[in-house]
Amino acid sequence: MTNLEGNQQPRDDIYGPYDASFLQSSGPNQHTQSPVVTGTSVIAVKFKNGVVIAADNLASYGSLARFTDVKRLRTFNETTVIGFGGDVSDMQYLDRVLSSLDIKESYADDGHHLNAKNLHTYLAKVLYKRRSDFNPLWNQLLVAGTDDEGKPFLSFADLLGTTFSAPTLATGFGAHLAQPLLRRLVPDESAVEEITQEAAVAAVKDCMKVLFYRDARSLDAYSIAVVTKDGIDLREDEKLEAQSWAFAESIRGYGTQVN
Repeated sequence: MTNLEGNQQPRDDIYGPYDASFLQSSGPNQHTQSPVVTGTSVIAVKFKNGVVIAADNLASYGSLARFTDVKRLRTFNETTVIGFGGDVSDMQYLDRVLSSLDIKESYADDGHHLNAKNLHTYLAKVLYKRRSDFNPLWNQLLVAGTDDEGKPFLSFADLLGTTFSAPTLATGFGAHLAQPLLRRLVPDESAVEEITQEAAVAAVKDCMKVLFYRDARSLDAYSIAVVTKDGIDLREDEKLEAQSWAFAESIRGYGTQVN
């Protein structure tokens, strides 16, 4: 028997020469075709002096609620918060891109800083470029902050490079479950001036409660940020208050109840 200890290799005269052709190293480049570990809804709403944005802390492995402490809100330059929905690995890639951009901004020190509107344009271009390379970043982003005039800014971008703005935005199931509630509070852009920070925060918290009960890929632990021209108030370990499924016992057909 051949001795394989140390650096000795299998003998060609016994086993034949090594053939690496089965590795198919000359094959085509392969890209992600579908996300594996994903985050669900991100929701946001404008108010008179800023924007409230929130996302739960769950990352699901398929249908398994696998990672329960994944923060999906990222601050930039103390003026902007980016909320990530979709693939977590692509979110981590974009986070590295933003960190590199933040370092370059700090070194420039020219008195000019990227605001939310600038950052949204940059991210939209990154997403569109990757889509054009047939290697998209499987994310939906909400960018919240202020624009060039210091007014509240909120815009959307997705893996196709599609962008649009609205006074209320949501990704994932939030687009179906949370948007009707948010639009009841802020039906159009003209209503933003009438909305207080307290009302906006309360509406977002109500939406997070609805998503916890109605979206199977959500969690009762979430992150919420309030962005104004004065800075960012980010809380990453919020919990829904006194959440319980006890009310289900009074629903006819639940469990053993038949009457």
